Amino acid sequence: MRQRVMDTLIRFFQDGGSFMYPIAIVLVVGIAIAIERWLVLTAAKSANRQAFNRILPLLHKKDYAGVINLSKSTGAPIARIIAAGVVRMSQSPRRDDIELAMEEGVMEAMPRLEKRTAYLATLANISTLLGLLGTIIGLIAAFTAVANADPAEKAALLSSSIAVAMNTTAFGLISAIPLLLIHSMLQSKTTEIIDSLEMAGVKCLNIIAHVQEVTPRTRTQDTAASSAPKP
Repeated sequence: MRQRVMDTLIRFFQDGGSFMYPIAIVLVVGIAIAIERWLVLTAAKSANRQAFNRILPLLHKKDYAGVINLSKSTGAPIARIIAAGVVRMSQSPRRDDIELAMEEGVMEAMPRLEKRTAYLATLANISTLLGLLGTIIGLIAAFTAVANADPAEKAALLSSSIAVAMNTTAFGLISAIPLLLIHSMLQSKTTEIIDSLEMAGVKCLNIIAHVQEVTPRTRTQDTAASSAPKP
């Protein structure tokens, strides 16, 4: 059974003509890009989660130097984003300035996360167009051959030629459909990571603002308590 299926696939590929080869190359390149992007996005998601869990205690302790050192030692985008906010905080304590610095960090991380994902949709379109082009050229060759064939053989020759020409369209669609599905999945995964970066940035910004507000207030209360007249 397995051998029969393999023989059918090989015959299908061979009968499709020369345009089957570029479509196969497009499919292989698309699968390679999809695997690479999936591994990169999965690693980025895991690294962000681990870095965020390490950054939170440092922010609560106001260990801003530790946050900057962590961003240098890890490749997690969230660490660089929070470090950018910490660096801007040392220059300007305004919340808006810190938030803008973090937004710049998110924008810098987005091209690395979205890199090469758009190629999958382009490759899917190329695969479909190659299939149609192969079919059209095959039909042109078929009708040209039928024009010079014996009248009794025209119907059989035309039907067999059309069947062979349609193989390229079928293979083009077979290649394009999974590439489009994978493109959609990778886009959703990328959007999820970017949203998590923005959410983590807001959480860290709130922690920084809370620590900066609570500390002076606590010191003021301690000063007032120490200067109050003793009974």
